[in-house]
Amino acid sequence: MVDSSPDHSSRVTERSAAALALLFGGFPIAGALIGWLLTPLASWLVTLPWAPLQGPAELLESLPQPQVTIGAIVVGIIAGAVLGAVGLHEALTIDISSGRVVLTRGGDVQRIDGSHVAVAFLTGKHLVLLDSATRELARAKTDLKAGDLEPAFRAHGYSWAADDPHRDDYERWVEDLPDLPIGADALFKARQRALDSGDGDDAEELRAELAKLGIVVRDVNKRQYWRLVRDTSG
Repeated sequence: MVDSSPDHSSRVTERSAAALALLFGGFPIAGALIGWLLTPLASWLVTLPWAPLQGPAELLESLPQPQVTIGAIVVGIIAGAVLGAVGLHEALTIDISSGRVVLTRGGDVQRIDGSHVAVAFLTGKHLVLLDSATRELARAKTDLKAGDLEPAFRAHGYSWAADDPHRDDYERWVEDLPDLPIGADALFKARQRALDSGDGDDAEELRAELAKLGIVVRDVNKRQYWRLVRDTSG
């Protein structure tokens, strides 16, 4: 969803009407349905000696009705609403003006000087901003589509690419590559362990460490691909 504000900036957000309907309508309804089904499910489980959770199922079936079902429905609705609120809090919002780009998710805010942005593009489910040396200024996971993002960036003078313009420069990382900067191989090994274990926070921290060495990383199915940024020192 794109909004224009009086200061000639644009806001692109995952908080669309459809997303809000799902977060605060779909989730509570799903929670209510799960709550309503708990008692029939418990009654069915106690007839199956081999089924797990026999104790909780017997306890639930022994409690008075309809109070238990009503209570379960209320708890389901509340749980769905809480889940919706968490989803709303974690939705990505992008404020774009000619002077800067601001990415906000929850309590995390990243501000990028607009004069440093050479190109923006969507690759997979990530919005990426690069500078003139092809360094990543920002990478944000998002459900937004190019049709939402491209007009807002172009409206404020930014270049937009249909995909990563440097896709062909990447090569797959394997251990002990001779062309990597000193220390990079150890970071790649640690990052591979983080990817394999599903530790996304550690993987992102190690991405930032590799960026300090002039390396841009792209992940494909837990495989790491890399390229070097351009040398602009000369």
